[in-house]
This record gives sequence, C-alpha cells and structure tokens, in this order.
Amino acid sequence: MVYVKNLKKGFGDHQVLKGLNLEIEKGETMVIMGRSGCGKSILLKIIMRLLEPDEGEIWVDGKEVTELTEKEMDKVRKRFGMVFQSAALFDSLTVGENVGFGLPRHTDMSRDQIAQVVAEKLEMVGLKGIENTMPVDLSGGMKKRVSLARAIAMDPEIVLYDEPTTGLDPITAGEIDKLIVGLHNRLRVTSIVVTHDMRSAFAIATRMAMLYEGKIVTVGTPEEFRESAEPVVRGFLI
Repeated sequence: MVYVKNLKKGFGDHQVLKGLNLEIEKGETMVIMGRSGCGKSILLKIIMRLLEPDEGEIWVDGKEVTELTEKEMDKVRKRFGMVFQSAALFDSLTVGENVGFGLPRHTDMSRDQIAQVVAEKLEMVGLKGIENTMPVDLSGGMKKRVSLARAIAMDPEIVLYDEPTTGLDPITAGEIDKLIVGLHNRLRVTSIVVTHDMRSAFAIATRMAMLYEGKIVTVGTPEEFRESAEPVVRGFLI
C-alpha cells in the first residue's frame, strides 16, 4: 500500500533520513519505533508530502507521488487520515466543527449529511453527543479521540498516527491503543504508527520497524522483535 524507497531528508548539515526503505502492506498496522528525534514524525509528513524529500521515491497503492502536482497530490491525500501528536484541534471551533472540518471542502455533502457523519465518527471513538463542546473543555485523552474522529471522517484507506499515546497516563494510553486496534479491525484501513512507547507498540502492531540513524534496520512481527538479536532492538527493549 505504501512503499518508501531510498528516502533522504536533511535540514542544513543535519541528515535525518539517510536512504530509508520500507514497505507497508495493505490492511496491516505498521509501527515504526525509534528514539525521540530520530525522524519518525518527519517520515510521516514526507509520506503525505507535507514535507518534501531531498531524494527518494514514495509509492502509494502503485503510484509514485513525489512528482505529482499539488492538485494531483490533494487527491492522494484524501486517501489519508492523520492523527497528530498534539491532537492539533482548532481551539476556536467546536468538537463537531473540528471533526467535520475537511468535509465541506472535499465533498458535496449537505450540512445535515456532515452532521450525520460527525455524529457517527464521534460515536465510533466513544464520544457520542459532544459536538458542541469546545476543545478547552476536553481531557488529553478526549482530544486524541476527537483527532482520531477527524482523521476517519472522510473514510480514509490509510491512517497515520504520530505518537498517539504521548502525554497520556497509562490507563488512558491503553484505551487509545484499544481504540486504534478496534477501528483498524472495523474499518479495514492500513495504519502507520510512529511511537517510542514500547507497550503501545506491542499492543497494536501487526508488524514493526526500527528506525535508527536514518535507516530502517529491522522489520518483523512483534514476536520476532521480542526474540531479535539485533543490538539496536535489544537496547530499545531493555
């Protein structure tokens, strides 16, 4: 579903991604792990071309997207949903307006139809009936759920998660993990999750990848990671 080939990205003299290669199969949950600052979030943004790579190719469902025009890329982005690390809600908008934010621009839905979609997605993340609530009145876990509802509002095929459990207490983080797994199974989406939270990674992954010094050094199932002799993986698990 997503294939990243020889991806390179630097900022000034600092080379973050150094020829990264990764294949993500349709319908799986790929968890990309690595230390803070290793380029995990940058990789997600490059996949959606919110950042441009210096070199390399990005393939989405058989189409190479790095040379697409912005208009062409907009069509590709409609296939994605993204849950940002900070939830990235608009504080001046209600929960309902946040969840339905992209629908007037990208669809021909009426206001009633948008309201119905918003209600449906909020119910899917366990937040039924809070459309008129303001983000300032939500807990951290609720903000993450609203962000997820917004990410799935347009029924994407691929959902990207940037550190979905960062800043949450263990109980709330576990609830978010269960929600990610439940939505993945219900919607049959391809999920790409970046995290340094090992408990979360093992709870949600069907496959895992370790990002180290700008490259993917190991890919495997959670069981293969637990048994891996790769020093970088062992050091991360300890």
